[in-house]
Amino acid sequence: MAAALLKTSPLSAKSRLLQQSGLSLYSSAHGFHEESVKKKLLKLTGGSVDLCKDENGIGILTLNNPSKMNAFSGAMMVQLLEKVIELESWTDGKGLIIHGAKNTFCSGSDLNAVRALGTPEDGVETCMFMQNILTRFMRLPLISVALIQGRAMGGGAELTTACDFRLMTPESEIRFVHKEMGIVPSWGGAARLVEIIGSRQSLKVLSGALKLDPTRALSLGLVEEILRSSDEADSLEEARNWLHQFVNGPPEVIRALKTVVSSGKELQMEEALQTERDVLGTVWAGPANLKALEKKEKRDRATVRK
Repeated sequence: MAAALLKTSPLSAKSRLLQQSGLSLYSSAHGFHEESVKKKLLKLTGGSVDLCKDENGIGILTLNNPSKMNAFSGAMMVQLLEKVIELESWTDGKGLIIHGAKNTFCSGSDLNAVRALGTPEDGVETCMFMQNILTRFMRLPLISVALIQGRAMGGGAELTTACDFRLMTPESEIRFVHKEMGIVPSWGGAARLVEIIGSRQSLKVLSGALKLDPTRALSLGLVEEILRSSDEADSLEEARNWLHQFVNGPPEVIRALKTVVSSGKELQMEEALQTERDVLGTVWAGPANLKALEKKEKRDRATVRK
C-alpha cells in the first residue's frame, strides 16, 4: 500500500538528487570532466584530509596542512571528495565536526596551487570541482559543525558555510578575503552566506573583507555559540558535547530529519512536502518508532493506575 501511494506524485530530478548519494551539480553535460580535473589537482601535493569515525556516530574531519595554516593543496581537494564519498555510505553516521590541525581552521587555497591553476579555465574548473564537493557535503544526512579555531580565511571561510552550524573559539576569526585577492568566492560561499545572514549583511562582509571576531559573528547570526576554551583538544571536546544534543537518537531518525530539512531548504514547497512523505515511509513503523510507541504506552498505563 505504501509503495503504491509513493507512485502517485513523481518527484523532480532535484528532489531525487536530495534523497540519493553521489550526485553532483556539474557533469559532462556542463562541459565538466571530473577525472581530468582530479588528475591536474593531484599533481599539486601537500597536506591531507583525515577522517575519524567513532562508535557513537560522530565523525571528525581534520584539515591537516599546518605549515600553511591548513590551506588546501590540489591533492587535499581530491581527498576531501574521497572523504565525502566515504561519509555518504556511512549508514551509522549521525554527526560530523570539521576542524583544522594545530589549532587553526583553514586559510583557503595553497598559493602554490593557485599559481599553478593560472588560467580562467583552470579557475572555473576548480570552482566547479569544489562546488560539487561542498554541495554533496552539505547534503550529507549528517548534522555538521564547523569548529573554527584560529583563522578561517578565504576558501576556509567558505567551507564553514557548507556546515549546518558553526562554533568559534574565543580567539578565532572568520574573514572572506576574496576582494583583497581580486576575486569573488567560488566554492559556493557567497550564496550560502546570503542564506545564513541575508544579502545586506553578506554584501558588507564580502565587500569590506571584514574581520569577524566571535562576538561580531555571533551578532550576525553566522555562528551558534562561542566556546569557552581556545585549547585545541578542549574546544574539540566542547564541540563534540554541543553536537551530541542534536544527534542523540537512532541514526535512521537523525539522518531522516537532516534529509527533510535539506529538502525544505532547497526545494519548492510541493516537492519538499513530497520528500517528507517519502522519507516518512522509511521510518514509520520502524524500530525507533515502535520502541517510542511502546514506551509511551507504558507511561500512559502507569499514569492511569495512579
